[in-house]
Amino acid sequence: MRCGVGLMTGAAAAAIELPFAVLAGAALLPVAAWPAGRRAVLRPVLVCARRLAELERARLRIWLGVRVPPPHEDLRALRYVAGRWALGLLGGVVMLSAAIGLGYGLFWLYGWILLDGIRDPGSIALSSFGGFFLLFLAVQGIFGVAGLEGQWARQCFGPRHQEELERRIAELSASRAAVVDAVHDERRRIERDLHDGVQQRLVALGMLLGRARRSQDAARRDRLLGQAHEESRRALDELREVAWRIYPTTLDEAGLRAALETVAERASVPVRVEYHLTEEPERAVATVAYFVVCEAVTNAVKHAAPSRIIVAVGGAEEGMVHVAVQDDGCGGANASGSGLFGLARRVAALDGVLTVISPPGGPTVVSAELPCA
Repeated sequence: MRCGVGLMTGAAAAAIELPFAVLAGAALLPVAAWPAGRRAVLRPVLVCARRLAELERARLRIWLGVRVPPPHEDLRALRYVAGRWALGLLGGVVMLSAAIGLGYGLFWLYGWILLDGIRDPGSIALSSFGGFFLLFLAVQGIFGVAGLEGQWARQCFGPRHQEELERRIAELSASRAAVVDAVHDERRRIERDLHDGVQQRLVALGMLLGRARRSQDAARRDRLLGQAHEESRRALDELREVAWRIYPTTLDEAGLRAALETVAERASVPVRVEYHLTEEPERAVATVAYFVVCEAVTNAVKHAAPSRIIVAVGGAEEGMVHVAVQDDGCGGANASGSGLFGLARRVAALDGVLTVISPPGGPTVVSAELPCA
């Protein structure tokens, strides 16, 4: 029904576009070799073409479900309007055929009045059969013309092949630079963790052992050795924590689900993991998904003071992995902060998208869409 209405409105628009194309051609033809005159005539023609193109974009979006970007150039709008009237007339012919087919298909309802159906039932049956067959063909034509409308709009309004390649090259260059920056940030974070944590523990351990070695009091020496033993245990725990944050071995040994459950177990607040993937994602996708969850949970515990956190992992659609971390904390997370910004660059390196929704007062939702093969 919507496609039919879209084609009928397109046929009505063709009644305007065809005269516009003829008049625009007639106005441009005499001044084609005169640059100043051509520019003077083109200016109002292009303005009208853009307005007609905007109306057509709205019609395609509302009735045919086709979404196309606005034309980058007015000449593209003129090209679209100059060629679309033929599709509009074709759509009108298809809709007229559908109306004729429906009329003949329902001929058995009123044909007995016109042809005395008692004497000639065969004519009524034949007319109804032919009408329904024509209606069937017209319905197929409706979908065909709607597809042609979308193709023509995308061809005129969409980026050219060279522009698409340039855009893709720019995206790849930005992603590569983001990956390099992310690696540097990760190295700085590891250095900071080692310097502020493990290194300080080892320095304290060395001092305790030195004091115990120089002490002449056996009781004091035993006490210092006990403190050194406790400091070595803390240093080992912090070293394990740093190694875990660099890359968890559980991710390789047991998969993404087990790694996320380990994150939930290590968190200081209740974390519920809802895992809906039927197959293990690719290694790169699983790694990014893990770090999205790990960083989001760490930030929530550190800054939002939540009472619970929900981690959901599933397939939002074919070829995509959807990761979402929601907490009921105070909200107000800064998406441009170092942690979330680094996550955004990790996700962008896989052509994914990271979204942060965190109004003041919460809740905060950090979600990522990751493409996979």
